[in-house]
Amino acid sequence: MSKTLIVITGPTAIGKTAVAIKLAQYYNTEIISADSRQFYREMEIGTAKPSPDELSAAKHHFINSHSITDNFTVGDYEKKAIELINLLFKNCDQLILTGGSGLFINAVLYGLDDLPTATEESRNSLKELFIDKGLQHLQEMLKESDPNYYSEVDINNPQRIIRALEVCMSTGKPFSEFRKKSIIKRPFDFLKIGLNTNRALLYNNINTRVDKMMESGLLEEAERLMPYRNLNPLNTVGYSELFDYFDRKHSLQEAIEIIKQNTRRFAKRQLTWFNKSVDIKWFEPEEFDKITDYLNSFLYYHPEPGE
Repeated sequence: MSKTLIVITGPTAIGKTAVAIKLAQYYNTEIISADSRQFYREMEIGTAKPSPDELSAAKHHFINSHSITDNFTVGDYEKKAIELINLLFKNCDQLILTGGSGLFINAVLYGLDDLPTATEESRNSLKELFIDKGLQHLQEMLKESDPNYYSEVDINNPQRIIRALEVCMSTGKPFSEFRKKSIIKRPFDFLKIGLNTNRALLYNNINTRVDKMMESGLLEEAERLMPYRNLNPLNTVGYSELFDYFDRKHSLQEAIEIIKQNTRRFAKRQLTWFNKSVDIKWFEPEEFDKITDYLNSFLYYHPEPGE
């Protein structure tokens, strides 16, 4: 039997964690997180990490593995994740990779794009624009210069927006044109499972999750992290809006509603990204038996002679 990485992905709040744990138990294997916010120990409530009970139900990797003060890039993640996968495959035939960060998933499956080096002039110019005019100005620049990448990137992540604009400014070409590299062949197979449901139910899940986060102490967590607000991991939905509340830009209720709105927009961008992958097989989160039937049809398929 070939070694197979089972990828569980989909929009935020769809139920990836629960399905990944059930699959890990079903196949007696371990889970590798590809959620770029759940790496950070200090960001507990706002990242919707697996609960202690869920973490004990199956072995997880890359949960609370780093500090917000660490410079942990997607390139670093690719290297560490591949090392771990190769190690774990010595003792099992299947592994679970789960998360909603398409860039991190693709880094594991296909490797990273060989992007051109940005000029120092463009980098400094964009940093000054970010300081002087804010993230929204950079978002509009990216929307104009590369609408394709704008439609799928996390637009609340200034590091990714600045990186894309650096390439646009340095080369005169859209960033997305450089993201079509030849695929690295990994020493394992993979099967991609997407989880989704109707839009109204997904948005209700998102709104409910945000309310539960607030009840669990997200406001206090954000207040503790306020001194670190300029670090890249904290430039994300759920924290940025509360930092604006502390700056008296919004009332608390307005900030909560903006978190919900931005999270819904983020889910929509995630689906735009994943829908471009023709090899994802989509299921409702509760269709566990259908998911395992689909996976087993590949994992345990034995062709007849001559096929």
